[in-house]
Amino acid sequence: MKKVISKKVSRRQFLSTTLATAGSVTIAPNFCLGNTANRPAPSETLYFAKVGCGGMGGGDFNSVLKAGGLPAALCDIDPKRAQGTLRHPKSKGIKLYTDFRKMLDAQAKKFDAVVVSTPDHMHAPVSLASMQLGKHVYCQKPVARTIKECYQMRDYAARYKVVTQMGNQGHSGGGLEQTRECIAEGVIGTVREVHVWTDRAQRWWPQGPNVKFPEDKGKAPEHIDWNSFLGVAPEMPYSGAIHPFKWRGYLDFGAGAIGDMACHNMDPAFMALDLDQPDYVKTECSEFNKFSFPAWTITEWGFPAKGNRPAVKVFWYDGGKKPPRPEGLPKKRSLGGNGCMFLGDKGGMLGGSHASFCQPFDSNYKRPKKTLPRSEGHYKEWVMACKGEKINRGEPGTSFSYAGPMTATILMGIVGMYFPGEKLDWDGSKLKFKKEEANQYLHRPYRKSFKL
Repeated sequence: MKKVISKKVSRRQFLSTTLATAGSVTIAPNFCLGNTANRPAPSETLYFAKVGCGGMGGGDFNSVLKAGGLPAALCDIDPKRAQGTLRHPKSKGIKLYTDFRKMLDAQAKKFDAVVVSTPDHMHAPVSLASMQLGKHVYCQKPVARTIKECYQMRDYAARYKVVTQMGNQGHSGGGLEQTRECIAEGVIGTVREVHVWTDRAQRWWPQGPNVKFPEDKGKAPEHIDWNSFLGVAPEMPYSGAIHPFKWRGYLDFGAGAIGDMACHNMDPAFMALDLDQPDYVKTECSEFNKFSFPAWTITEWGFPAKGNRPAVKVFWYDGGKKPPRPEGLPKKRSLGGNGCMFLGDKGGMLGGSHASFCQPFDSNYKRPKKTLPRSEGHYKEWVMACKGEKINRGEPGTSFSYAGPMTATILMGIVGMYFPGEKLDWDGSKLKFKKEEANQYLHRPYRKSFKL
């Protein structure tokens, strides 16, 4: 593991910078420099802090343990939902914090990495503060809630030289490599369109014009740290209609269906076609009250030619919308609730959810030779890389250098909701829209008390 110089600073010092600038102070666990009386050398064990311990956070906790990590600090705004993690034998004796800032302040010397499994609006604030301290970060998808945050995540990871990974686990399942090998081999010829869709959101959480500010607002239960749940979001009364899961449909907390699933289902398009900055984005949607996400959206991105690849269009559908059934797709194959479909001039390929292999329409296709390295596992490769071990892919597959720009492009679809049906041109060199009015949606303001 890379050695860093330990330097004592206060929480006020390292959490007082803005998103645009960051301090240069890093704090390293005192065991990062070798063996201590009660801890193995870092080459043997990765000690991590867990922020968000219930729901998906519990799954992340167990997966990092299985990959070889050990917990050193825990944080969750709702201790009741965190009970599964708290009762785990490996958590014995570890104090639970409800405010991640207090945890970082008091426990930073005890861990090398942070695993973030909070609602979307806190992904970037927790991750950026952790990277500022020189901590490696595993963050659930989407890597951030706003376009500006996505690029900050990429830039902080590079600046502080930390190992990062976004939690779209399908990226390491092997299906992506098979899809990319088929595309590269020309199995379906030249690809000019990709269609991606999900069955989210209504069966999973409510979103749409009928979702208003919850009427059951009141005082938070004693066991919930509501102020810490709100974090960077605007101050508002507690509501059981927001916590613990329905927050995804609200712009203040989530990124809607597109933020929840595009990081999984659009991943094959970015990986197989080496997509970079788009030229434009255009979104059509149902009624948008700017408080909750629309009930359905259809988004189009245009990507310019790159290398030997011609220009390509990528389409996203949610809320029950799907692409037209293409010619050549066998009748026995269903589009399904979630999918990714490549259309080339010699055929097509169709896959399901979470970056699964996109199988050619022609079942008699010749399978290309295996040319790309496969992952040891999404969590495993991250833990190994944090410890300085060599991994098959060189670096984690969805390090923030990849996940940041990909997620930023996905979130452009949300900006398009404010200008339905309008083509918004994007300036990739300046990371802003050419329509100045659209740039106000590159980021959402933070509550003053939670600014980094």
